[in-house]
Amino acid sequence: MQVPALLAPVVDLVFPPRCPLCGEGLAAQSGLCAPCWSELAIPGQPSCATCQRPLESSHAEGTICAPCLADPPRHDGIAAGTLYNDASRKLVLAFKHGHRIALAPMLARLIAAQLPPEVGEGWLVVPVPLHRWRLWSRGFNQSALLARELVNASGAELLVDGLVRTKRTPTLGGLGRKARSRALSGAIAVNTRTANRLRGTRVLLVDDVLTSGATSDACVGVLKRAGADKVVVACFARVLDEALGLN
Repeated sequence: MQVPALLAPVVDLVFPPRCPLCGEGLAAQSGLCAPCWSELAIPGQPSCATCQRPLESSHAEGTICAPCLADPPRHDGIAAGTLYNDASRKLVLAFKHGHRIALAPMLARLIAAQLPPEVGEGWLVVPVPLHRWRLWSRGFNQSALLARELVNASGAELLVDGLVRTKRTPTLGGLGRKARSRALSGAIAVNTRTANRLRGTRVLLVDDVLTSGATSDACVGVLKRAGADKVVVACFARVLDEALGLN
């Protein structure tokens, strides 16, 4: 939530601005210090025309990466604010598990900078859902907070309950592709109360971290079966270890 301009000096007096990564003093409550900004890995160009995976500089515009050629994705593009490294991991942990929800505007600005230019009016922004017990224990859906900020930045419309998680799923880390698929089978569904709004629409699906892509792939499949014409996946951090050296 943005602090009103008139209250900002009071807030800064009570809570002096600090970099959320290193604790260094800042001029305003709006970001990171310069050294910590430099530690973030921002996806660059050229990139895959299908999934925006960063490619070596020798690749021409319009190149499709090998993973997309071997297994064409269901989605219609990925917009990642950063590549997952130590700096982005610390921000995600502070945001999601440290309850630093005031980080949402900054994380969303990084995502917004990577969105395709056509994302805006006429699009629906749908967060990846949490199971109700996970939502109850955490107190918030971090993807929904990012989605709300992206709506403010893009002019699209928020559909916060477009998807529901119908069963609890285990942590997917360490599971193989088939095991992840089994764990997510039937776990995500379209909310029957809002299903009619998805037909013929373009959707921005929002998550905090894109790891294997299993969860987002399940969401994209459900959205397209519900009639969505196009689904672009947006996330703050994307796990692509092989691409870190290209940025």
